[in-house]
Amino acid sequence: MSAVLSPRPLYEDAAELLRQRILGGDLPPGSWIDELRLAEQYGISRTPLREALKVLAAEGLVTMKPRRGAYVTEVPAADLDKLFHLLALLEGDAAAAVARLATPAELDELDALNAGLEQAVDDGAAFYTLNVQFHARLLALTGNPWQTQLVNDLRRLIQLALVGSLGTAGRIQDSLREHRALLAALRQRDADGATALMRDHMRGALAAARQRSSQ
Repeated sequence: MSAVLSPRPLYEDAAELLRQRILGGDLPPGSWIDELRLAEQYGISRTPLREALKVLAAEGLVTMKPRRGAYVTEVPAADLDKLFHLLALLEGDAAAAVARLATPAELDELDALNAGLEQAVDDGAAFYTLNVQFHARLLALTGNPWQTQLVNDLRRLIQLALVGSLGTAGRIQDSLREHRALLAALRQRDADGATALMRDHMRGALAAARQRSSQ
């Protein structure tokens, strides 16, 4: 069954389809990417497919090996500490910026997203999606696209190392408590407090990831 591509540039569409397959686990870390087979599946030549692989290599999702081809990047569980350390620095800085700069209406948006999270406690997939949206919106409010790009790249690598850490027992409720405390600090315009709470939030996510990786 062939995938349906949209009218945008072929390599962009192919990159998105491959990205979804990699992050969804259909193409697991360390697996060889069969260019001929994928080109046939997508109904494209190998040229746009190779351009797509270059995009994913730039994101860190694909590793190009000379004379061997493209492979899905392997991110050792031992690297989670390093990745979360960087994520905590970037998202902590973003929380401080939002505490200082966000308008009341923008903080209302974050409250609304968090309310959706509160309603999704029994649906892990929906909770994960809304959680991504919450953090993405908070980053967008900083007005710093470079920071957003760096965070997105880190999150993709973390997802490669470990999928579904929010499924760890108790993590959803812990995450919600951490979000409530963070939102309160943002409302109080407490930049230092927001930074500390976001970093604590990332440490909680790391602890859950460690637990998941050991199972």
